[in-house]
Amino acid sequence: MKTIIAPSLLAADASRWGGEIQEVLAAGGSCLHLDIMDGRFVPNLTFGPGPVGMLRGCGELEFDAHLMTVEPERLLPAFAAAGVDSATVHSEACPHLHYVLEMIRDLGMRRGVAVNPATPVWSLEPVLPLLDRVLIMTVNPGFGGQKAILAALEKVVWLRRRKERDGLTCQIQVDGGVNRANIKEFLAAGAENIVIGSALFQLGRTGENLRFFQAAAAEYEREKVGGEAAKASDGGG
Repeated sequence: MKTIIAPSLLAADASRWGGEIQEVLAAGGSCLHLDIMDGRFVPNLTFGPGPVGMLRGCGELEFDAHLMTVEPERLLPAFAAAGVDSATVHSEACPHLHYVLEMIRDLGMRRGVAVNPATPVWSLEPVLPLLDRVLIMTVNPGFGGQKAILAALEKVVWLRRRKERDGLTCQIQVDGGVNRANIKEFLAAGAENIVIGSALFQLGRTGENLRFFQAAAAEYEREKVGGEAAKASDGGG
């Protein structure tokens, strides 16, 4: 699976959202991460379905909405109508998680669940076969620009192994503190969709930064394939 680098729009200059999305498209971006915060589940407040619907016409990208909200089921129909392709809700905010996941599916969106750094990923075992994406937070949600909690990558490793063992198809996404210095740690753990915000959106350098992270992911994938081929060759000798 080719690694996806998903720019987090929250880190972009809101006065230039349209232009920044065009830079992402020009650099070959395919997924735009939308951080939806309600001021209750997390202390910050961002944007709702209205601006998302306006941005939908900017280009053909996956609109990936990360709902850091209480009662996300109240918001899901409006985000579906705004053109969101995939919706990720927090397990901590959903006492009736299976019901919410069915609702996302019925609204025609791909289904994701996020877990905070203090939430064990194995708590999702009952719903893993239903998911298109698992988002492992490597910072506490609510604000951009935080330093990554790299201990959370143990969850990525666990989920990667569970996927391999059981043939699960959910994509492993990580969000929080990814930068040029640590991206290979995320890749080595097994991240398949990497959300990057403040390290990517920089005035006049967004496209350049996205290409850097895409190239880093491609280089890691080539090294991994080469290493596996060398191992197989040694084993065959």
